[in-house]
Amino acid sequence: MNDTIKRYYLHPSSLIVCNSPTEIITLLGSCVAVCLWDPVKEFGGMNHFMLPLWNGQGLTSPKYGDIATEKLIARMIKLGSDKHNLKAKLFGGASVLFSDNNLFNIGERNIETAKEILERNKIPVISSSTGSTMGRKILFNTKTGTIRQKLIKKNN
Repeated sequence: MNDTIKRYYLHPSSLIVCNSPTEIITLLGSCVAVCLWDPVKEFGGMNHFMLPLWNGQGLTSPKYGDIATEKLIARMIKLGSDKHNLKAKLFGGASVLFSDNNLFNIGERNIETAKEILERNKIPVISSSTGSTMGRKILFNTKTGTIRQKLIKKNN
């Protein structure tokens, strides 16, 4: 049996679901990544979105949290997951730009969008590392559901 694990770098505005053992890697600042894992089927997926909500204009891109998270759930189900088995882990949403205006607090708005969609779909968030002022490097093993995280300090 071959125990090698594939590696995949997930770019912003993207998502992937892998039903073979894969390590998904991404870098986050104010962006958010939702990692979904099915412990029964032992596979998972991740999205990486930049903005909270699609405004209804243009393409329905996974650049937006509402679109990216719904598409991630749909792809997990399409590959054989039962929605009630899914577990979520949530990362990112750092405040990387200083602003007194909450309109520009993209990170916090991204976090809230992800939480609202997961709650609406009755998918529990079993762990998270969100907010703060530091970026994150995430490594998600789709077979085991384990995630390694490295915090990235901002250089002034």
